[in-house]
Amino acid sequence: MGLSPAVPTGSDTGPTTALLTDQYELTMLRAALADGTAHRRAVFEVFARRLPHGRRYGVVAGTGRLLDALERFRFDEETVAFLRRRGIVDDATADWLRDYRFRGNMWGYAEGECYFPGSPILVVEGTFAEAVLLETLALSIYNHDSAIASAASRMTAAAGSRPIVEMGSRRTHESAAVAAARAAYVAGFASTSNLAAGRCYDLPTGGTSAHAFTLLHDSEEEAFAAQVAALGVGTTLLVDTYGVREAVRTAVEVAGPGLGAVRIDSGDLAVLAHDVRAELDALGATDTRILVSGDLDEYAIASLVAAPVDRYGVGTALVVGSGHPTAELVYKLVARSVGTEPDSPMEGVAKLSTGKPTHKGRKWAHRRLEDGTAVAEVVGTHPECTVDGGRPLLVPLVTEGKIVGREPIAAARERHLRTRAELPPTALKLSRGEPVLPTTYDDGEHAGHTGQLEQTGHTRGEGGAR
Repeated sequence: MGLSPAVPTGSDTGPTTALLTDQYELTMLRAALADGTAHRRAVFEVFARRLPHGRRYGVVAGTGRLLDALERFRFDEETVAFLRRRGIVDDATADWLRDYRFRGNMWGYAEGECYFPGSPILVVEGTFAEAVLLETLALSIYNHDSAIASAASRMTAAAGSRPIVEMGSRRTHESAAVAAARAAYVAGFASTSNLAAGRCYDLPTGGTSAHAFTLLHDSEEEAFAAQVAALGVGTTLLVDTYGVREAVRTAVEVAGPGLGAVRIDSGDLAVLAHDVRAELDALGATDTRILVSGDLDEYAIASLVAAPVDRYGVGTALVVGSGHPTAELVYKLVARSVGTEPDSPMEGVAKLSTGKPTHKGRKWAHRRLEDGTAVAEVVGTHPECTVDGGRPLLVPLVTEGKIVGREPIAAARERHLRTRAELPPTALKLSRGEPVLPTTYDDGEHAGHTGQLEQTGHTRGEGGAR
């Protein structure tokens, strides 16, 4: 399918992504084509009504992946034939799909940017027909990648200057592992163990060895000697298969005081890190680094701040979003034209259902800053609306069907570290709290009026409900 890591970034070749969607998108398309409303201009927005419980900010990730997937969102003959066999589309809809190209416009928060409840992190403008088909694709990418990046950001903030290695491939779906490695890198992880991610996105990769390699040999000494012979003294030796102290002594005896690093993967990591550092120093291996891994999350990383740890390895907690595997983002129609003519006026539309309201009208967003520190997220319905001391958050991603928003992943990574540094210091607290910035909404109907956007941070998201 279209998530194959074999497809090069920025390519319009490779498997189609058109079936990475829900059937109800095509059901709506078929009905709208039949009654003519498919050709009304429409604006959809992706946003979160709330952050995961207790989180203080979210991180936008997946933008680059969405643009790559959009380029391959095509209904080729094989795809159309499948839809016809299942009776999902009729002849008229099939003919329309064969010529499908997204010819509209997209704006979004730049990848790596922080977001808050109500932030319009993606705005999609086109005909209803062409824009509605992108809902599932956009949400599946943004919900996964933003959840991973949001968790990764908390981890890198807790780690400070100590690097974190992404090691979660064995704990998730094989395609999700590639996307997770990418999202983690955006949020500041130093490298990944996943080679497909390394190839696709040019990420730094690394890896040591597992306990199986030690158990394969007749002794720990033989295992260490084999690894050093193959990889050099700069390698990282795993020292907790048997006794940690004995393993450290053996490792230095085999590799010498120039041993690159040792890894501890179990036990009381804080206590063991102190013991191992003392043992290494006593043996003259003062430059040998200590890597710790084993069910780490942001809280465990923070608890090790006083331990002599040089690097962390994080797997399971990262790829499940540290308890929040989805960002709970939604894709909602907020404006549509009253007719199908090109000059037909637009009008805002909104859901009024209890617990799931939306704000009508196409949005623009600014972040207000005071002395370099962010103090508010301002969301308005008029493009000319500006915010004193603020910066605009929406950037063009697609213009009249042409992708214009691609950028190197390094740019997203740098942006995240920079924009996270703009947030108030309380953003980095790991204790549960409300979003660190208030989101205010200006409907443009009352000059200077700014109303508080509804925030329900302590209620559950809408999950799979439609």
